[in-house]
Amino acid sequence: MALLTVLAQAAQTAASSGLAQAGGAIGAGIAAIAAGIGVGNIGKSALESIARQPEAANDIRANMILAAALVEGVALFGVIAGLLAVVL
Repeated sequence: MALLTVLAQAAQTAASSGLAQAGGAIGAGIAAIAAGIGVGNIGKSALESIARQPEAANDIRANMILAAALVEGVALFGVIAGLLAVVL
């Protein structure tokens, strides 16, 4: 039970000093940047794969779009969590 009181006190201190808001903003920015890097790597790999096997372009493109959508979904959760930390 002592651990919970220590964590509650630390959260109260961080909230009053603005560290939680700064951390939330930094977290949202990192999530957005990481998503951009991830989607860029997915596109790069897909283009390389299509260049090597042009006959498989449709399959590669479909998988690329699915992977990019999953990366963007996770990034959206990260950005929302960061913005909630800033607002709340």
